[in-house]
Amino acid sequence: MRSDIEIAQAADMLPIQDIAAKAGIPSDCLEPYGRYKAKIRLADLPRREQEGKLILVTAISPTPAGEGKSTTTVGLAQGFAKLGEEVMVALREPSLGPCMGVKGGAAGGGYSQVVPMEDINLHFTGDLHAITTAHNLLAAMLDNHLQQGNELGIDPRRIVWKRVMDLNERALRHIVVGLGGKVNGVPREDGFDITVASEVMAILCLATDLQDMKARFGRIIVAYTYAGQPVTAADLHAHGAMTALMKEAFQPNLVQTLEHVPALVHGGPFANIAHGCNSLSATRTALHLADYVITEAGFGADLGAEKFFDIKCRYGGLHPAAAVLVATVRALKMHGGVAKTDLAVPDAAAVQRGLVNLGKHLENIAKFGVPAIVAINAFADDTREEMAVIEAFCAAHDVPVAVSDVFMRGGDGGVELAEAVRKVIATTPSEFRTLYADELSIPDKIRTVAQEIYGAADVEWIAAARKTLADIEAGGYGNLPVCIAKTQYSFSDDPTALGRPEGFMLQVRELRIAAGAGFIVALTGNIMTMPGLPKKPAAEQIDVTEDGRIVGLF
Repeated sequence: MRSDIEIAQAADMLPIQDIAAKAGIPSDCLEPYGRYKAKIRLADLPRREQEGKLILVTAISPTPAGEGKSTTTVGLAQGFAKLGEEVMVALREPSLGPCMGVKGGAAGGGYSQVVPMEDINLHFTGDLHAITTAHNLLAAMLDNHLQQGNELGIDPRRIVWKRVMDLNERALRHIVVGLGGKVNGVPREDGFDITVASEVMAILCLATDLQDMKARFGRIIVAYTYAGQPVTAADLHAHGAMTALMKEAFQPNLVQTLEHVPALVHGGPFANIAHGCNSLSATRTALHLADYVITEAGFGADLGAEKFFDIKCRYGGLHPAAAVLVATVRALKMHGGVAKTDLAVPDAAAVQRGLVNLGKHLENIAKFGVPAIVAINAFADDTREEMAVIEAFCAAHDVPVAVSDVFMRGGDGGVELAEAVRKVIATTPSEFRTLYADELSIPDKIRTVAQEIYGAADVEWIAAARKTLADIEAGGYGNLPVCIAKTQYSFSDDPTALGRPEGFMLQVRELRIAAGAGFIVALTGNIMTMPGLPKKPAAEQIDVTEDGRIVGLF
C-alpha cells in the first residue's frame, strides 16, 4: 500500500471555493491561502439557527502501536457523507514537534486524511507561528520592563512566563538569560515550553471573539512582585499587540478530506500537557453549518475527552450528542501484556485481558451522561476471533460497537460506524453534564478527576504545588476548572502502568495559573511541557526531491 503522503499527493482536490460552497460558506467570507486552503471571516458568515449534532471521537489509552483517532474522525465524517448527511470535520492543527519527532505527520492516515497534507503538517496558514510570536512578545516585554527600571517591582525569582517554540528541544527546558553585561538585560533563570502548551494557544482555542481573546490575553499572569502581587500582560500593556499578532490566526482554517468533506482545522493544544481540543470558534462555526460535526480530543479519553467535557464544553456551552471510543486489537493486546514486537501474533486471550482499559474508559464517558459507541479500528493482521472478543464485551455491557475500516477504504469503511452513531443519536438522548461544579475547591476538583477518571486512591501534593495553591486561593481563582498534565500512556502518572491500574497515588508536583485561558494546570509525575527528540527523529526521513515533492512525512 502507498504511504500516507503518497495517497495525499495523488488526491484529486477541489478548489477551496467549491468546498466552501458545499458547506454553505459564501466566497466573500473566504481569505484563500492558495488553491486548497482558506481562512474564514466569521463576522459576515451566515449561520443556521439550529445547531447540528456534535460527536466527539476519543480513544482508549494510547500505545506505540497507534489507535488511529484522527483517521477514524475523518473516516467517520466521510461515512456520514456516504449516507447523504451534511457533515463537517473539526480538527486540531498538527504541531511541528511530533511531526519532526515521533509521528511524522498528524492529518489522519490512509484514505481518511485531511488535505493538503503537507501544508497542514508544515506551517499551514501560520497560526502556530503567530502563537509563538505573540507568546514571545510578552516574554520580551517582560524582560524589557526589568531592564528599563522595573517600575512594577517584579521579583525576577518569581517570573512564571517562559518562552516557547514549536519543536521538541530538551536543551531549552532550563536556561539562563540576560548574561553578558548590563546592556543584555537582567540575568535570571528561564526556560522554553513547546508552543502547543502555551497559554496563548489555550486562549485562541477558548476565546469567543477577538475582544474576548484580547481580554483573556490581558489576564495572563506573567510574574509576581516583591510584595507578592500578580503582574499581568495588561500591566505590561502587551495584550493589544498580542491581539494584533493573533488577529488572522483567530479565523478558522477551511480544508477538505480526501473525499471532499469540508474540514475546519484550527488550534492545536496537546491533551497530555494542555487541554487537547480544537478551537471553540471552529467547532461552533461548524455546528451552525452542518447537521453533524465530528471532532476529536487528544490522546485517551482520560485526558482529551475529560478536558473536552470539563473545560471546552463548560466554557462553550456545548452539548455533545455522542462519543466514539476508538479501540484497536493491537493496543488491547499491549494493555493485556503483549510486547510491541509480538502484536502481529494472534492472541485473543491478551485482547480479553486488555479489555479492562476499554471498560474503564466506557465507565468514564458514562459519568458525563454522553452515550458512547465503540469503534474497532481495523488493522490487516487482526483476526475475526480477536475482534469477536471486543464485540462480545460491548454486547455484554450494552454498548454499540462497529468495525471501522476507514484507513484502507475511506468513507466506505466508515459507513457501518456512521450508521451506528446516527442510530445512537436518534434513540439515546445525551444527558451531558460536567464531572464537577465550579464551586468545588481546586484540590477537590483534582481529587475528583484523579479518583473518578483515573482510578487513583488519592492525590499526593509536592510542597511547591501547595505554595502555588495558596496563590490560587488568595487570587480568587478557586472556581476555575482544572487541566491535569499527565502521561498519556496510563491512567496513572506512571507511563509503564498499562491496563487499569488502581489504588495508586497521583503526584501533583506543580500548579500553574492560566488566568487568561481560565483554568488551573496541574503537572503530575514526570510530565514535561517541552518534549525531547527520540534517538531517531522523524525529521531524518523528511526530504524534498529534485522536482519539489516532500517525502518521508509519514
